[in-house]
This record gives sequence, C-alpha cells and structure tokens, in this order.
Amino acid sequence: MNTTDQIITTTTAAPMARGPLIIVAITVFLNVAGFTLILPVVPFLVGRYVATELIGVYVGLIVSVFALCAFCAAPVLGSLSDHYGRRPILILSLLGSAAGYVVFGLGGALWVLFAGRIIDGLTAGNIATIYAFVADYYPPAERGRVYGLLGAIGGLGFMLGPVAGGLLGSISPELPLFAAAAVTLLSAAWVFFALPEARVRKTEPFILNVRQLNPLAQLGNVLKRPQLRIPFVAAFSFFFAGTMLQSNFAVYLTQLLQFGPIGIGWALFGVGVMDIVSQGMLSSLLLPRLGAERVTRLGLAINAAGFALIACLVFVPTIALLCAALFVFTLGDGLFQPAINATIANAAPADMQGAVQGANQAQQALARMVGPLLAAVLSPVGLSAPYWVACAVVLAGLAVLMAARPARA
Repeated sequence: MNTTDQIITTTTAAPMARGPLIIVAITVFLNVAGFTLILPVVPFLVGRYVATELIGVYVGLIVSVFALCAFCAAPVLGSLSDHYGRRPILILSLLGSAAGYVVFGLGGALWVLFAGRIIDGLTAGNIATIYAFVADYYPPAERGRVYGLLGAIGGLGFMLGPVAGGLLGSISPELPLFAAAAVTLLSAAWVFFALPEARVRKTEPFILNVRQLNPLAQLGNVLKRPQLRIPFVAAFSFFFAGTMLQSNFAVYLTQLLQFGPIGIGWALFGVGVMDIVSQGMLSSLLLPRLGAERVTRLGLAINAAGFALIACLVFVPTIALLCAALFVFTLGDGLFQPAINATIANAAPADMQGAVQGANQAQQALARMVGPLLAAVLSPVGLSAPYWVACAVVLAGLAVLMAARPARA
C-alpha cells in the first residue's frame, strides 16, 4: 500500500516527524510568499481605474469579494478533503490561486481585477487543508508546536514576499502578480511530488447536497459543538480586526507616511521578522508552560495594544512609532494564532478535521468580507478610525474568553 492510500493516525505518527513537517513547511513558505508578493502593488493597480480618494474603498471591496467567494467555497473544499484526501484539494486550491494572480496581473479594467480575486476566492482551501493535514498527522500534544513552527515559516514568507513584491513593483506593478503565479505553481508541483497523503480516500461517492453548499449551515453545524463555540468567537474577533488592518494598511502608510511600494514592502518585512520570533520561538516556549488557553488570552491582549499603537501613528507619524507598533501587534498575533489553531484542531473529531478547518476558514473569510468594508466606511471618518475599532473588537473577543473561563474551570 503506497502513501497515498494510507491513513496516518495520531497513535502511529512519530512525534514531530521531520519528513512531512519539512514538506508542509516549504508548502506554507511558498504559499505565503506568493500571496504577499502582491500586497505592495494592489493600491497602485487599483489606482489606475479609480480616483485617488476612492482607492481605499475599492481595495476594501476587492478584498471583500475575495472573502465572499472563499466563505462560500471553504466549507465545501474542507468536506471534499475529508472525503478525497488533502493532496488533491490542496493542489486544486493552489492552481486556482495561480490563475487568479495571472488574471489580476493582466488587468485592463477594474472588473478584471475583481475577476482575478473571484477565481482565487472560489478555490481558497489551501490553509484549511494544510491545517487539517497537520491534525491528521500529529497527535494533539504536538499540534500547537507544529502550528507555531508553520507560522514562523509563514512569517519568513511574509518577510521576503513583500520586499520582493516592492522591488518588482518598482519595475512594473504587474510583475509581482506574475511572480506570485509562478511561485504558486511551484508550490503546487511541490505538493504533487513530495507531500504524502494522511487520509484514506473514501470509496463511496461524494454526494454534494444543498446544505453542504450553504456556508452558514456548514458553520452552524460546527458551532453546534460546545467545545468549538468559544474558540471560534475568539478567532473571529481576531481575524475580523486583522482584516481591517490588512485591507487598509498599505493605503494608511501611503497617505500618512508617504510610503511607496518599497517602503510598504519593508514595513511588511518587519512584520515577517517578528512573526518568526513570536510564532517560531516564543509560542513554542510558552505553550507547554502556560497552555493554549492562557497563551490565547495573552496574544489577544497584546494584539489589542498593537492596534492602539498603530492608531496613534496619526498623532505621531514617525518611523520609530511604526516599528514599535508593528513589534507589539505582531507579537500578539504570533502568540494567538498557534494557540487558537491547536485549540480548534484538538476539539475537532478526527473524521471532521477538514470540515472544521473549512468552517474556520469560512468564518475567517466572513471576517475578511465584512472587516474591509467597515474599514472602507471608517477611513473617510478618520485615517486611524479603523484601528481604534479593531482594537475594540479584539478586546471584545478577549472579554468573551475571560467570561467563558469560569464556566469551563
């Protein structure tokens, strides 16, 4: 029986098995590097078709359209990965991303930019599938550490991708899109040839019913499980706030500090450096000592402070404050993500890892859909308004965790 026909259970998997971890780590690096290549140039590509004062609005709309498509597709792709295995769904998702980047890079009209993100969104299942693979392959005690290491690898991609995108964008704004497509195709080829399968492909036919096409029904089905509700609420608050920053940050730096593509790329480079430190080192040290629940709360509290510091840039628009704000923000981000991912994976039944991770990605997509729209609405009110609201949202998620703690104690 070859590796594509085997299922590797948590009882037989060796702790922190290096082979699959290295393969998945390279996949994560290529995936994040490809996505972040385009970040410094999106405002400039959109600016070709809309007035300057509307760039932030349309960037937010493009992000939201992608998120809407991902929200609809992620639960279905998650269920498909439970049925057919992780590899084919991961490859499908990566090929869809590559096609979306090419369409976006070709451009020519505003609707073409939207079409590129729609294609990418309808195949957005790569992260959920990778997380489900980790849950298949590693026992619960190892998952938090693995997620932290993968987050650090993603931070390396986040560090290098925007810098490369900024440099390429200074030559031609379209060039990072085609580079992202090439990197994503490389990732798909790597998965095809190197990644083992961790699930048995089911022999019975997969019957896709109307309920499975309804992302709200899929999300509701997962939230029926009490052990998943609080982690999902905390994750939603975190990602909702984070998407307000992601969709608006390049515009914020452009208008407040007059950054160009290279400056934006270097700012995101700093985020990647701190991601490596916080997810790859600090979370690995703190999770075994404090536990996932405490690290989750600590990460949210620090993340809220980071949002407040970013908002304060409007009062003190200096590089020094930007560096301090990104340091604090990314520290909280790096502690929270591996802790919440481990909590969700450990609470999910083994035969529902794909569905639960798909639902988790769906709620993140919902956050990415609503968050950028709110940021776009708040931006005309004040440049820092999205970040003050994001800080309040994260604090609300922290309050839910704190209020739920006695009930579980």
